[in-house]
Amino acid sequence: MDIFLLILGFLLTLLGIVGSFLPILPGPITGWFGLLLLHYTKAIPMNWTFLGITLAISIIIWILDYIIPAIGTKRFGGSKYGVYGTTIGLIIGLISPIPFGILIGAFFGALVGELYYDRNDTNRAIKASFGAFLGFLASATIKFSISTVYAVLFLIKFWEYKEAIF
Repeated sequence: MDIFLLILGFLLTLLGIVGSFLPILPGPITGWFGLLLLHYTKAIPMNWTFLGITLAISIIIWILDYIIPAIGTKRFGGSKYGVYGTTIGLIIGLISPIPFGILIGAFFGALVGELYYDRNDTNRAIKASFGAFLGFLASATIKFSISTVYAVLFLIKFWEYKEAIF
């Protein structure tokens, strides 16, 4: 059972890294569940302080993930249509075969949303799209960093207790 939990936990931490760039999957929280499964093995002692701190960080990052792109859009003069367009563009970019489709989708989704809001102000729409794009990049970078740290922590704990597991 420990091997199953170990493999599933490692897959969740890897999925957390991938989820850093997918708007559907909460990356750091998924990675945290991998750490939780690691601590449910018999070989690794449960550390509630460690798990509590990493969970709190995951929840804070999850909340900020919804706030940061909106702040970027608003800071650069965008509307709620730009925020909606960014989200739709991310999803379309995710399923498109275009390289870097998520990044391109975020920018053009915000641009289309802003042009839908006000067709006459192209400069403001481009500026707001750039803000949405920067907000997405900032949010993805934070999520990727935390998810990578969780994967490294997983590997460190595994390496520390590898003799007890096998």
